[in-house]
Amino acid sequence: MRRSGAAVAVAGALIAVGTVVAFPGTSSAATSPSPFSIPGRGATVPFTEIEAEAAATNGEQIGPDRVYTHLPSEASGRRAVRLDAPGEYVEFTLPKPANAMTVRYSVPDNAAGTGITAPVDLRINGTKLKDLQFTSRYGWFYGGYPFGNSPGDKPHHFYDETRTMFGSTLAAGTKVRIQVASTSTAPWFVVDVADFELVPDAIPRPAGSLSVDDFGADRNGTSDSTAAFQAAVDAGKAQGKEVYIPEGTYTLWDHVVVDGVTLRGAGPWYSVLTGRHPTQRNRAVGIYGKYVSGGGYTGPIRPHEAGGPSRNVTLRDFAIIGDITERVDDDQVNALGGAMTDSVVDNLWIQHTKVGAWMDGPMDNFTLKNSRILDQTADGVNFHTGVTNSTVTNTFVRNSGDDGLAMWPDRIANVNNAFTHNTVVAPVLANNIVTYGGRDIKITDNVVSDTVTNGGGIHVANRYPGVNSGQGTAVAGTISVARNTLIRAGNSDYNWNFGVGAIWFDALNEPVNATINVTDTDVIYSSYEAIQFIEGSTQTVNFSNVNVDGTGTYLIQAQAAAKATFTNVSAAHIGAGVAIHNCVGTGFAPTYGTGNSGWSLSSTVCTGQWPAPNYIYDGSGPGPSPSPSASPTPSPSPSPTPTTCAPGSGDLARGKAVTATSSTQTYAPANATDGDTSTYWESANNAFPQSITVDLCAVTPIQRVVLKLPPSSAWATRTQTLSILGSTDGSNYTTLSPSAGRTFDPASGNTVSIPFSTANVRYVRVTVTGNTGWPAGQLSAFEVYGTGATPSPSPSPSASPSPSPSPTPTTCAPGSGDLARGKAVTATSSTQTYAPANATDGDTSTYWESANNAFPQSITVDLCAVTPIQRVVLKLPPSSAWATRTQTLSILGSTDGTTYTTIAGPAGYTFNPATGNTVTIPLSTAAQRYLRLNVTGNTGWPAAQISEFEAYAS
Repeated sequence: MRRSGAAVAVAGALIAVGTVVAFPGTSSAATSPSPFSIPGRGATVPFTEIEAEAAATNGEQIGPDRVYTHLPSEASGRRAVRLDAPGEYVEFTLPKPANAMTVRYSVPDNAAGTGITAPVDLRINGTKLKDLQFTSRYGWFYGGYPFGNSPGDKPHHFYDETRTMFGSTLAAGTKVRIQVASTSTAPWFVVDVADFELVPDAIPRPAGSLSVDDFGADRNGTSDSTAAFQAAVDAGKAQGKEVYIPEGTYTLWDHVVVDGVTLRGAGPWYSVLTGRHPTQRNRAVGIYGKYVSGGGYTGPIRPHEAGGPSRNVTLRDFAIIGDITERVDDDQVNALGGAMTDSVVDNLWIQHTKVGAWMDGPMDNFTLKNSRILDQTADGVNFHTGVTNSTVTNTFVRNSGDDGLAMWPDRIANVNNAFTHNTVVAPVLANNIVTYGGRDIKITDNVVSDTVTNGGGIHVANRYPGVNSGQGTAVAGTISVARNTLIRAGNSDYNWNFGVGAIWFDALNEPVNATINVTDTDVIYSSYEAIQFIEGSTQTVNFSNVNVDGTGTYLIQAQAAAKATFTNVSAAHIGAGVAIHNCVGTGFAPTYGTGNSGWSLSSTVCTGQWPAPNYIYDGSGPGPSPSPSASPTPSPSPSPTPTTCAPGSGDLARGKAVTATSSTQTYAPANATDGDTSTYWESANNAFPQSITVDLCAVTPIQRVVLKLPPSSAWATRTQTLSILGSTDGSNYTTLSPSAGRTFDPASGNTVSIPFSTANVRYVRVTVTGNTGWPAGQLSAFEVYGTGATPSPSPSPSASPSPSPSPTPTTCAPGSGDLARGKAVTATSSTQTYAPANATDGDTSTYWESANNAFPQSITVDLCAVTPIQRVVLKLPPSSAWATRTQTLSILGSTDGTTYTTIAGPAGYTFNPATGNTVTIPLSTAAQRYLRLNVTGNTGWPAAQISEFEAYAS
């Protein structure tokens, strides 16, 4: 990621003055799991990877070695094969058919630091097919941050990758050999891994699309095609047509700025964009959204780049293979950049640019998926400044020059972003995955491996400029670090004399005050400690269902104050022989819960020095970390209406047929009606809304639904936004209980009871639109209760329809005190789980948030009857994490819900944590039934935000 300021001396690293620490380079011969062998975690990739050291060779294996500046330390698995004489080879046997291969390798630099290019033989079953060109042009950096290309101390970034197609599909069992030619011009070659795949045929031009060739793009030529591409995407937007990149290689000397258009290719092996301006070296190939004024990008903006964010952009099925050989942080030479809202990047191959995707917000709802990001001089991806509700998923990152996947909310908050189901291997500097600040961030279902230096596998921190609670950018809310596998993660920091943890926390800028849940995670064969706390203070981190097997030093290294809980945390093969290194005394406040094994709090030392790593991992690896509750395979659900089925008594849903819009793995809908709270239903992830429906067998009166999650403390408190619906026929549903945020708290049994007016229904449905704890619907019990009487035969629909409470039931009245409390509330929009009902629930810690970057927005409450109103009180959460902000708003009133008049004109109202984040707006007494708050601006966040909307008669 880009850093600036004199205080930043090393990118993505701890900063101090020190010497390079010489640590032992060898470890045991134990083999830990492949990053691609963890079921259900990491990216699903289209290739099969074979390590060179596992192939046939007459060369020399190098490694294992984790010492920064040593060649094996950057290799996948910390091993590779060196070939340094004609005829030496590595030979791979194909486990399945393949027509293409990617090879990761290293060759030496030259004296000028510009690299060499040398061919090797590619042989199929012993016969030479072609030359492969191995080059060091894109590797070999030296010295300290921001690094240089002139040979000197601290050489690193040794490896690169090349890809080739065989010209035909090779059968399983074929021998594919990389061999040093008799005419070799390089003194040595190192082969790390080969990835074999079956590339599908090129995607033809879609009907009705525009082609970049039609606008003068120079296919397979060297002329600059930037203007032709720009004209094509502009026309595509104007005409509402996709823009197609045919099979071929196109040279671009500058960014193409996209907005409201789909740009797609024939596939990433066929349609390739490359190039760099021959004289203006800060211009190069890239696809950018428009910049937002005052946003993450603070450099000069050209007219066609202004007016961001871009919206409704789709980029898919092509490659961007750049020509960036150095790191200059101010240069916008990234593959993807600018701001893109409501946009998708799908199936791109990104290589040899500075950053794969440096997204400068504010922007919202951006997804990057199914892609490969390789050989970057800096980050793989960085969500920089005001990126919200955005995701990187099913993406493979290898050999980034800095953080693999990063979020950095410099000055404007990042909120509700997710890095999920990614595989991040061998970042040369810093972390595999990190969030610097951010609110309600999810880092889930990833596999990370082979951190090289000055970073860890997963990092949560208040670090780097612009990260602070005063601007609302610090770590806040709930940070979910769940179901990740970390292999050989963490490593030495070359400035400070200690190792960095596989999972680590840093409060450099200010204390971390958030709920951080690290759950269902495997930490395997860590280079140093598994868990680290450093600088400032951090609270509260909850570790649950975590397996640590193999560390170079400790289980926990506490170098700063921290509050943490440990439940069902197992440890084995701890290299230091002691679990905890703690020299901060009671500042480190662990809570040792149930189910822990292999360590204890009494196993603690403070030596005042850092031991060299001692690798005693035996290579077996731990068993997979348990899910919060493992659910057995459910028995077959009964047919929808078996002849013996009747509503019964008690829990009317128990054992009944149940269906759902989706489910994940073994977390089937039947788990919700099996009477066992340790099993649960989970919907597809990141795909709201989701629903689950139970058939009670016959129309019967019901009055209450009880919903549960597993009672284990491993299930952190979460709020699911949901509604209850009912039907007599399974087709036509009415609302029994409107959508609202329902909080499941382990302290109260993770149970929610929802009463409603008696309704005669057969089918009961729960529809879930949000979940603060996990991006899916989740229920371990879906219970339905009625009068308990055996129902009479179902009446005809006309005689006894299934009622649902009307918008203004006869029991609804304005009441006293806060007249809006618990009343029906609607809004023009809402984001994720921040539903309008949060504004009238009496809980200032929950809040409504509108769609981002889409003013004006409004929220309206129905007071049930016309009543005099003299005062409206508006609140935001009182936490200091909510920085001072001014919202521009007005108050309107109506007696009929149709015709509104202004009762408080538009003005800026300041919410300040120092005064409780509360605003009181007096009104001239007027009788109203409906009150509407209309918001047109917010200096703290590009959306309307209200935690309490209160109305008073006096």
